[in-house]
Amino acid sequence: MTLKVFITGASSGIGEALAVYYSAQGASLGLAARRAEFLEDLNRRLGSRHACYPLDVCDAPALHAAAADFIARFGAPDIIIANAGVSAGTLTECEEDLAVFRRVMDTNVYGMAATFAPFIPALKAAGGDRRLVGIASVAGIRGLPGAEAYSASKAAAIAYLESLRLEMRPYGIKVVTIAPGYIETPMTEINPYPMPFLLPADRAAERFAAAIERGTSYAVIPWQMGLVAKLLRGLPNWLYDRLFTSAPRKPRGLLK
Repeated sequence: MTLKVFITGASSGIGEALAVYYSAQGASLGLAARRAEFLEDLNRRLGSRHACYPLDVCDAPALHAAAADFIARFGAPDIIIANAGVSAGTLTECEEDLAVFRRVMDTNVYGMAATFAPFIPALKAAGGDRRLVGIASVAGIRGLPGAEAYSASKAAAIAYLESLRLEMRPYGIKVVTIAPGYIETPMTEINPYPMPFLLPADRAAERFAAAIERGTSYAVIPWQMGLVAKLLRGLPNWLYDRLFTSAPRKPRGLLK
């Protein structure tokens, strides 16, 4: 049986790497992203056999239409990956950053829920072993200086996915939370600081797919960042503050 996978943020970075991985496994894909030309180029490279949906994940009606089209063409998906996300340095004291703050929260949190919502009735009706996958971040584990919006959005995503996991459990639908560390993508290439355990996107996609296949409820990838995350979670506030107040910041105003 052909695997059916719907991926948002598919035009670059982690989403593109996941599309390449699953296409190589023979899956039928729904590829969603804002940039139509990037999607079409990706689809051509993958043999022009997948469905492309140029849309913004903040546009719930567009996602509803895409879900209906995908289900009509391929059937209920086996895996939905809410990967679309944006990042930017933000400072609450700068009023001009408030619009950026809203965009980050809308895309990274609301966009995730809007991605899953139109598919859930079909997944419940179809039964079987289905997956809802949310791409969070280790940045959601502790708040990082200069990244109020991004850290808040990823912390919210982690909590949202946990709630959703409990809601979906009675229906046999697994909810997988993946919290990447540093992955080589356009989002991280602007970071002006060292990125420990940096992982190429194609290798990250393989590890993500393995966690998705297992139905892992929560995975930090690469595993080394998982150890760092456990350490950070356990630090008392006074020590965390002393260590991270002067940590390097992501540039402000650059949505990636």
